[in-house]
Amino acid sequence: MQFNVRPYICGALGRIDTAILGKLTASGPKVLPALQSPEATLYSSTPLPPYHRAGHAFAFAWGERRPKVADEWITVAETYETPGLIGDGRRVTLHTGALGLVDLYYVRLGDAVYFSSLIQPLLNLVPVAIDWSAWASILQVTFPLGEATPYREIKRLPGASALVCEDGRLSTERLLPRWLRTEPFERWISPGEIVELLHRVYEDYDGRKLLVPVSGGYDSRLLASVASARGMDVESWTTSPDDGTDTDIAFARSITRELGIAHRVITQDAAAYPEDAMEVARRLEYLTPHHAWYAPFAKEVHGAGRILVDGLAGGPLLKNFMVSGAALEATTQEERSAAVLGSLSLGQPTQPFLSKAAAQWMEETVREQFATATSMLHGHRAELPLSVLHTRTVRGIARSAVNLVGPEASFAAPFIHPEFFDAALSVGVARKDKGRFYREVLHAANPRVAALPSTNVVKQPLQRVPLRSTAAPARNYAHRMLEVVVSRVPGLLSDELHEVVAGGPDALTRFNGWNDRFWVRGLVLFGLWLNDFESDLSDLATPFS
Repeated sequence: MQFNVRPYICGALGRIDTAILGKLTASGPKVLPALQSPEATLYSSTPLPPYHRAGHAFAFAWGERRPKVADEWITVAETYETPGLIGDGRRVTLHTGALGLVDLYYVRLGDAVYFSSLIQPLLNLVPVAIDWSAWASILQVTFPLGEATPYREIKRLPGASALVCEDGRLSTERLLPRWLRTEPFERWISPGEIVELLHRVYEDYDGRKLLVPVSGGYDSRLLASVASARGMDVESWTTSPDDGTDTDIAFARSITRELGIAHRVITQDAAAYPEDAMEVARRLEYLTPHHAWYAPFAKEVHGAGRILVDGLAGGPLLKNFMVSGAALEATTQEERSAAVLGSLSLGQPTQPFLSKAAAQWMEETVREQFATATSMLHGHRAELPLSVLHTRTVRGIARSAVNLVGPEASFAAPFIHPEFFDAALSVGVARKDKGRFYREVLHAANPRVAALPSTNVVKQPLQRVPLRSTAAPARNYAHRMLEVVVSRVPGLLSDELHEVVAGGPDALTRFNGWNDRFWVRGLVLFGLWLNDFESDLSDLATPFS
């Protein structure tokens, strides 16, 4: 991992133990001091000048967008979606972005907090102990919830949160971001106005070389249509999402041909899948089983010399992505939360994967975690899309742009630009139902492109293609990792899955359905983590045995 456009950072806050701090700074990438004071230190892998300095006051940020002037930390967080460190001579605040896209991890030792943008360096400060609740959510919904990481002692600072040191005392501050402080009302904004707002967002990138990865869906064709209409220097690449159809590639060719954009297909090799899966899992620090398919694409982006334009958050904001009919029709908070969690969770596999005790404990644990993680959204007019955005989008989906494309290459996420975000959020969920509003937006941007086939509508594949993730090399790798789970935590798995693992790698060929594949990927990720930390994990006693 090369920190080319976003630095690796670490530091401490509070009554700092210099020995512990020294251990932290020596445990990750090579760093330089950016700030050294009695109650706050900040180190960075590249020179990190403050965006504000006056007397004893300072302000640092290390996200994709750099603040222009000093402001309250929550304003900086929600305007620029950047973490940072702000001090006024009396109070020092370490904050996340309002959504928390850029990771900030910490441990508390004594009267100080030690933080890092990577988990691994913090593992040298505390014992490696499993957080079973984190793994419950990683397995069931494919990402951790709240502050959880796979490690009990290490936490992730959530979006719109801060750790504060004032007069030597540490505290946590959580504020409502802009879209929760002021509930957006239905302004009856038109599809054409949405497109015009996107044009304004693109003004920040005029004169820059862009890479818009076009798939067969709505988000990428909208971003490509507007970039093309502005006459920007734009290319488009597509790769297989390893879904067994490659419909995205066929549809992307039609879209880019209509727009007159140069198009390239990034090929993938089934034999390389195990290495790709392990590399992505380790780079994402075992937080999600997603994105193994994205590895060859991300590596090419690193050398492209272009800003990747990502459609992050487009689905939740513009078309009720993962908002079910049951959620829309719910009459109580309990029903709404259950419906959204049901959409986010993996469906039932074709046979039990988990033991009855593990499955029951996991379901209860994840339900409690989800309720806590989304409690600030309850009763909000846009609760349903925001529940998806604040959980799955931030903790799972954003990792491809933030942690696989970045920090080597820059990415832009136009849909979370404040002006566009607020306008899209103001559109009521009823107008967005079944993608109706989004189709109107696409028509306003480019009617010819809007009329082309989309994976958001077409249900039948144009053709079937072999899956990399179920080919022989992937099965061999998956079987090795499942064997690790069987030997280390046998009580996690069902008797039926024990029998499948005992049957060897080819016994996994029965798991070709969507839900089966993702349950396998989650357990394989867990097996890799157990294998990689075999010498560090002494206690794997489960809460469900």
